[in-house]
Amino acid sequence: MFDIGWDEMLFTVIVAIVVIGPKDLPAALRTAGRWIGKIRRVSGHFRSGIETMIREAELEDMEKKWREQNEAIMRTHPMADEPSPDGSHLAESEPMPMSVPIPESVTAAAPATAAEAAGHTPAPPIPAPDGEEAR
Repeated sequence: MFDIGWDEMLFTVIVAIVVIGPKDLPAALRTAGRWIGKIRRVSGHFRSGIETMIREAELEDMEKKWREQNEAIMRTHPMADEPSPDGSHLAESEPMPMSVPIPESVTAAAPATAAEAAGHTPAPPIPAPDGEEAR
């Protein structure tokens, strides 16, 4: 990060011992450590704030893109109750079935439950003991 070599570090330590003195050097290093910790915390908060702003801007761009795509899809495939771009109503020009009728022959032969479709028969209910309601 700062590209400090061993010779520069040694020079800094010698100057600190001469200027501050060996007696006050531990207290000065503690104070410097506290300041460095505060600087790191503030820079971390700043960095997370910037990243949050970038994420929000990206989300806004994505939402705008999705909204434009949705509008393009709705223009090409209008819904039945909305007028089409040429002014005609889709329901008037081309009716769309909402459900498909199922012949009775299919419904009569179809099993009522998935268990019956698999060939299982339902178990008989368990009788409740005297004086209690069945669950």
